[in-house]
Amino acid sequence: MPTIAQIRAARALLDWSQADLADYAGLSQTGIARIENGTNKPNSSTLDKIKNAFDHADIEFIAESGVRKRTGEIRTYKGQDGFRTFMDDVYETAKTVGGDICLFNGMPKYFHQYLGTDWYAQHAKRMNEIRDNYKLKITVKEGEDLLIASEFAEYRHFPANLFKEKTFYSYGEKLAIMSFDTESVTIKVLSEPEISASFQILFDIAWDNVAYKNKNTG
Repeated sequence: MPTIAQIRAARALLDWSQADLADYAGLSQTGIARIENGTNKPNSSTLDKIKNAFDHADIEFIAESGVRKRTGEIRTYKGQDGFRTFMDDVYETAKTVGGDICLFNGMPKYFHQYLGTDWYAQHAKRMNEIRDNYKLKITVKEGEDLLIASEFAEYRHFPANLFKEKTFYSYGEKLAIMSFDTESVTIKVLSEPEISASFQILFDIAWDNVAYKNKNTG
């Protein structure tokens, strides 16, 4: 479990306020302040929530005093629970980091199928509420008209002969590869800033020169 010094250091590394950490961990700002000034000794459940909040931000704790940003690690998410956890990470990144988010070879039917339409509706609502923080660009196969993120994303169509059923999702410093089949979904996420940035360059080339708008995308 993280020490008080590590909690402070992790916040500083992420440029989080006590209120930010409280929000991500589902705790109160007053509670975080009391933990950090030593007036309140947290139980294991509270420390788990704090650790999980930092874990989602790719912070890892080393021994009893070290803190570092995790890079080069590949995480794997599977099934509905894994998919929802992944989308929570996308949302938190959009909220805290912002910037360009690129979804290549989007297949929206699978998002509804594996996340659930009601769950996705809640996700869309929260993404729409922070849409000024980021810019989301999505390519889908030509002819696709299920544009479920149209309230907070820009769509372009990709020629069918070039479209592959392997979805890439670049957000923040991460690049995800999403594999869908008839029964489940597997998502592998690489935390590597240079690779994510390189992919976004390639995405923008395809976005500007190959993908196209049509009357359904606006």
